[in-house]
Amino acid sequence: MGWSFMMVALEQENQMEEQEDQNKKISPSDYGCQVLLEKTTVEEAKDKSFPSDARLIWYIVDEKTQIDLVRCRKMSELFDMYYDKYGPGSVQKIDFGYGTVNPKLWGVKPPEKKKRR
Repeated sequence: MGWSFMMVALEQENQMEEQEDQNKKISPSDYGCQVLLEKTTVEEAKDKSFPSDARLIWYIVDEKTQIDLVRCRKMSELFDMYYDKYGPGSVQKIDFGYGTVNPKLWGVKPPEKKKRR
C-alpha cells in the first residue's frame, strides 16, 4: 500500500512540473506580439528596414541584460509578455525602435514585373 501511494505522489509531482514548464513557454502570438530580433544589440536594431511600430525592450535574464526588437499592438501587452516570461523586475526599459517602414507595407513583397515582348 505504501509503495503505490509513493508512485502516485511522484506521478502527480511530475505532472505539476510539466505544467510549470508549459507555463514558462510563452508564445508571443498569445499577446499579439511578434519578436523581430531576439537577444540582439542596439547596433543591429538600428536597421531602418524594420517597421516604425517596432519597440526595443531591455530585460534581465540570469543577471545579464538582453535586448529584443518586438512589434506589439499595445505597449502593455509587450510588458505583460516579458513580465510573465521572465518574472517581476526583469523588464528594465521599453523604447521606440529605429525602423522607418510603414507597418502596413512591412514584409509585403512587390509584385513581379512581367517581361515585355
